[in-house]
Amino acid sequence: MAQKPAFCDLGFAKLDLDRKQRRGFPEVIYCPGKNIDHIREIAKGLLKKKQELLLTKLEKGTFTYLKKSIPKLKYNSLARIGYCSQDAAKITLRGLIAVISAGTADIPVAEEAALTALIMGNRVMKFYDVGVAGVHRLMQNLENIKKAKVIIVVAGMEGALASIVSGLVASPVIAVPTSCGYGASFSGLAALLTMLNSCSPGISVVNIDNGFGAGYFASLINK
Repeated sequence: MAQKPAFCDLGFAKLDLDRKQRRGFPEVIYCPGKNIDHIREIAKGLLKKKQELLLTKLEKGTFTYLKKSIPKLKYNSLARIGYCSQDAAKITLRGLIAVISAGTADIPVAEEAALTALIMGNRVMKFYDVGVAGVHRLMQNLENIKKAKVIIVVAGMEGALASIVSGLVASPVIAVPTSCGYGASFSGLAALLTMLNSCSPGISVVNIDNGFGAGYFASLINK
């Protein structure tokens, strides 16, 4: 008889304890829309089961509240990520992922991608503010970018940077549209459509502002 999938029933949530075995990393807590006490109990439940802890889109006030009962919890305010590793000293970083942001306004989403990839055990290098308005900034870093096994490109406005990068490298590119930009960017929709319509092959596109999804996908490729 096949073994039943393991989960922990908290009533308001069912913690997927088999996810690391299936996917390579434990269940991640997406914080928006959740009751603050529910977040705390989910986090404590995962730690009790010896799972690594990663909380995305975590607000500073919620982190401060969680820190009282989870002293080892760390926080990156730019990426809005909370995290706690069971044994960080034993993590061996592998491969290489490049994270590129078009502008400074895109850095929070880029940081979410970079930190997610790092927590999942990948080596990460960052190239920020190298967008198409001054493409020479990208070109000056191109040789180092080409060393990466997979590249994450984070861009708002019209989102053209992902196509440019993809046309210059052999590695797969994960494009992340961001919601920054003026009115006609439609909160990231313009960048999303540009990336989806790229004529450069080898680009995958995640949802608007989904740095976490890009970091996770890059980690799967890098493995």
